[in-house]
Amino acid sequence: MFKASIAGALLAALPAAVYAQATLTAETTSPGSTPHYIDTTLAGVLESAGVATLQITEGATLTNSVQAVAEGQLDMAPAPLILPFLLSRGIGPYSGIGEEQGAELAGNLRALFFTAASAQIFGHYDSGAISDITELEGMRIWNGPPRGAALTSGRAAIQLLSGLQEGEGYEGIQSPWPDTVSTITGGGADGWTIPEGLPSGRQIAIAAAGATTIYDMPSDLLNSELGQQIMNAPGHAPYSVPVDEYRAAYAGNDITIVTDDDTFDSFATAFAQIVPAGMDEQLAYDITAAFLAGQERFETGSPRGPYLFLSFGDIDGVGQGVCGAVTMLMHPGAIRAYEDAGHSVADCVRP
Repeated sequence: MFKASIAGALLAALPAAVYAQATLTAETTSPGSTPHYIDTTLAGVLESAGVATLQITEGATLTNSVQAVAEGQLDMAPAPLILPFLLSRGIGPYSGIGEEQGAELAGNLRALFFTAASAQIFGHYDSGAISDITELEGMRIWNGPPRGAALTSGRAAIQLLSGLQEGEGYEGIQSPWPDTVSTITGGGADGWTIPEGLPSGRQIAIAAAGATTIYDMPSDLLNSELGQQIMNAPGHAPYSVPVDEYRAAYAGNDITIVTDDDTFDSFATAFAQIVPAGMDEQLAYDITAAFLAGQERFETGSPRGPYLFLSFGDIDGVGQGVCGAVTMLMHPGAIRAYEDAGHSVADCVRP
């Protein structure tokens, strides 16, 4: 009895992560996508640090994942920032919830860290019907899953490129994320526009069925009034990578990269890694601290590592796309982890 009591006292004195790690539920996108790489890498980082075990469901529609986190039915998910924005107003895919309940649910979300690693691209098979990405009249364009942030961005990209609205000049093709590659390679679309990381396993898989060309958003269109509206829309952020680096990322694959200057420019999908506001503060701290300590693993574990644009430094709010039209507060535990690591955190993301 005495020995057991001493052992119990010693265990009680140790940090929780030393002798027990939480089991957390998470949802993410399909394999080959940037959020999937980030989440699976995070799972490895947290497991190695003894912080938590992530039970990840792949191929999720993040519209549903965001709502599940807000309702406390899910512990973690990557959230395109436009989704909490739409939820807070009860509009778009959340129109059935209503403004009052939507605002309440959105208030239950907190961020651990931010990323803006997936930029909108347009692609087509070289043997297909498209020869000019500004002339898409009558084409079938895969522009996203059936609902959610990617579909909103995809429709915006086609409007920017061609001036066309879905159903009024081109046919929008949608499918769940896990079916994206098979839909496109099976001939279900003439072209596609997708937010992609660099390099994208999905684009490599698509090109395995035939030579493709990938385009950025042409500079004159991106700098137009509509282009700037899209760039500054809730959930978007600027994205620019030297075109030589972009081409090098796809070297060895039958993919041609076309830009009108020496950079690949587009609008990125800004993300937050979200958890419920009620998550234990120490657990949120431990997760975020492990994330920050795992920077090298994130950046070297995949060819896309250098292009993740993860928030490993100061949080100014503006660069993360969360101190303007979109408001996304950080979890107090995450803020403490950033500050303990020597980083500043803007007031606009503090609860």
